[in-house]
Amino acid sequence: MNKELPREYLRFNVLERTQHIVLFTTFLLLAFTGWALKYPHVEQSQWWIRMWGGPKTAGIIHRVAGITMLIDFIWHIVYMVRKILSGRIRFHKDTTLIPMPKDLTDAIKNMMYFTGASREKPRFGRFSYIHKFDYWAVFWGMAIIGLSGLFLTFPVEASYLFPAWSVNWIWDMISIMHSDEALLAIVFILFFHFYNEHLKWDKFPMNTVWLTGKITLKEMKHEHPLEYELEFGEKEGDDK
Repeated sequence: MNKELPREYLRFNVLERTQHIVLFTTFLLLAFTGWALKYPHVEQSQWWIRMWGGPKTAGIIHRVAGITMLIDFIWHIVYMVRKILSGRIRFHKDTTLIPMPKDLTDAIKNMMYFTGASREKPRFGRFSYIHKFDYWAVFWGMAIIGLSGLFLTFPVEASYLFPAWSVNWIWDMISIMHSDEALLAIVFILFFHFYNEHLKWDKFPMNTVWLTGKITLKEMKHEHPLEYELEFGEKEGDDK
């Protein structure tokens, strides 16, 4: 094995880490303020709203955080499109974020491995099926929560988009879409994203890649063997 291989591998650059930090910061602000505003009659929500400066201030924080999150999301899309058009991202089956048929077989293999039905673990590239599901779920959430949130933030402007016959039910539907999808997002982040990225035994209490952008070659070889082989031309079982 080449002794001059770096000890760490840059997985996410500073712009990508910044986008992620803005995303999760605004997400937490939206979760903390949104559910307190939705259930102000609950005793626990009352002191929580007061902590944010009252319902009016909490509402302002919620709207500012929501708009900031949408701007961050648009920034990410523009950033990714520019990387694709400039050739900095080229399609490869072992590095793409696009869902592939292999992701389905990897999911089946993983379930078989964890249930003891198979001794063979799936071999992942740069992104596993879990990462891809995690990533593309944001697009779904932004489409539902973000769009409905904009309508609720600017109701006068949004009302021009809806026909008069829908006025008796459209706003109730938008409100339900916004809050129910937000609940789904919170549960997903807490139980799916946090566990897979931070709370597993080998990552607990936190995976620091979101801060440094780097993983060790040992981690890369173990968690992303196909990308490791693509980058360094060595098989997972090669000796050091």
